[in-house]
Amino acid sequence: MLKLFIILPCLLLKFQPLNAKVEAPNYSFNNDTFEDFMPGRPLKELNKKLGTPEEMSKNFQVRTLKYYVSNVRYKFPVLVQEQEGVILDFHARLPSYFLHDTFFKGLRDKLGKQDSYKKTGEEAYYTWEKPPLRHIYSAACTITCFPIFYAVQKIESEEPSINEKMKKANSTN
Repeated sequence: MLKLFIILPCLLLKFQPLNAKVEAPNYSFNNDTFEDFMPGRPLKELNKKLGTPEEMSKNFQVRTLKYYVSNVRYKFPVLVQEQEGVILDFHARLPSYFLHDTFFKGLRDKLGKQDSYKKTGEEAYYTWEKPPLRHIYSAACTITCFPIFYAVQKIESEEPSINEKMKKANSTN
């Protein structure tokens, strides 16, 4: 009987529900962060907010710049092409610990259903055509699904986008 008085309270304490909140690593990330990088926006605003970028390349009047978006829980690079102080397009390499479901839901809430979807192996590409812009998002799945990149470019542009330049560079290797 004495053992019952000892064991019963211990069991009750052990099976009490925990009120711990478990959140995704990117819970504090909001897709509106990319609004500052949208094509057509002035570069001055971005420099005020994120500081001076690293210049990656320069081809005539077009420069490719690297910014870092950071917070307590994440830090990732965003490549921006600019010409005469105006953003042409951007490519963000997203952290692999971001959750695809959370990021993709944010894009769908903002942009609606994607216009095209292509799956290559374990990697998927989503495209939204929202004139004058094209939004491209890529994710992959292994044990879990995670984002790879998010890019926005003008649909009709004289200058090749960062994505097109990267594809060309990869195909020559």
